[in-house]
Amino acid sequence: QVQLVESGGGLVQAGGSLRLSCAASGGTFRNYGMGWFHQAPGKEREFVAHITANGGSTNYADSVKGRFTISRDNAKNTMYLQMNSLKPEDTAVYYCAVRTRYLRSDASRVQEYNYWGQGTQVTVSS
Repeated sequence: QVQLVESGGGLVQAGGSLRLSCAASGGTFRNYGMGWFHQAPGKEREFVAHITANGGSTNYADSVKGRFTISRDNAKNTMYLQMNSLKPEDTAVYYCAVRTRYLRSDASRVQEYNYWGQGTQVTVSS
């Protein structure tokens, strides 16, 4: 019943921008933190960004600081990832996720998240 659907991925040249969206349905998500992760071929899923339930606090992987911005619109049940100055190393499948409880204080851990979308492909060419 709970569903997270990512969209907005595609092919873009290095230096370009994309905005990813994550539409949530089947539950109440405004009370929960959410995050973005990505996974490149042959690599483990890794943390990109996290945002608290009311959008009051964010944190980012060092590799995307200053280039990516996470945000959310709880009235629309939607979370976003604005990606600027894209690099070929950003190429990956991007997943949104929901964190309903805190096992540990580190929001970058994959195991901190309960629900996941199916992902959207981002490909950055040079």
